[in-house]
Amino acid sequence: MIDVQNITRRFGSLLAVSGLSFQVPDGTVLALLGQNGAGKTTTVRMLAGLLAPSSGTALVNGYDIHRQTAAVRASVGLVTDVPGLFEDMTPTNYLDFFGNLYGMPPQVRQQKISELLTLFELTEDQHSSMAGFSKGMKQKVALARALLHEPQVLFLDEPTSGLDPVAARHVRDLIRSLKRSQRSIVLCTHDLDEAEKLADNIIIIRQGKIVLRGTPTELRAGATTEVQVHIELADPLPQGITHLDLPNSIHKLEESENGLHIHYLTTDPKAVNPLVQQQLARIGASIVSITTERASLEDVYTSAMQNEIAPVEAIHP
Repeated sequence: MIDVQNITRRFGSLLAVSGLSFQVPDGTVLALLGQNGAGKTTTVRMLAGLLAPSSGTALVNGYDIHRQTAAVRASVGLVTDVPGLFEDMTPTNYLDFFGNLYGMPPQVRQQKISELLTLFELTEDQHSSMAGFSKGMKQKVALARALLHEPQVLFLDEPTSGLDPVAARHVRDLIRSLKRSQRSIVLCTHDLDEAEKLADNIIIIRQGKIVLRGTPTELRAGATTEVQVHIELADPLPQGITHLDLPNSIHKLEESENGLHIHYLTTDPKAVNPLVQQQLARIGASIVSITTERASLEDVYTSAMQNEIAPVEAIHP
């Protein structure tokens, strides 16, 4: 469980994080989304006990980040966007070093290291210097280090960065498995599809402040009530779309350059689409397909980053 109460962090005159409050219950994944410099990494560093907040507080796995910093660090697993490995070491020696720091008995840590090397398909390279490893291999070692002491809380900053598609899917499956084992997980990512697939809740941060929060479904539903409709035609309209007598509830009516596609926005596609079809049939147009598309998480994120959404506490109180 993570319980964050109004944490703020300043670096001189720069307000990096401004009054963030949120919770991450056991068995859930929270995705933090935002541009570089939005405050995601600073937030994670504070919650992992690596950086003291200027004000506010948080409980991480029941430990106060101010008064019980050492206990916080011991109870979390952290993967940063830059692995930061000791590259002159081998994966086995590196993990053994950290297992010793965590106070794991030799037999226990050797067994866990073997399990993790197998899990991340690193057994063939376990005795090789990490200096020659690819970014993806280094990321696997960093993930293994974060899981070594079986922490209850995980902070994952771009965990699939540098991984090939198969390895990335493997990591996403692992995150789902960790969630099922009742871990609290904070995921920082630029991959909106990944966030939508993995996160129970999403927080979008801009300039250190929360601008939106909610489940993926809530964020999409709260973005707009309009639906985008795409109509594909068998042949171009002889006189284009300007001669169509369409309902006033249609917005942003557009026609593709080749004349084979029509796009528009409407709040009531069930009522509007049949009227559009009637108009097209009246002029002899043949419809190949009609598809509707509601706001995507990318649309929500883009609006938030373009200052179209003011900072708010929550979509739902």
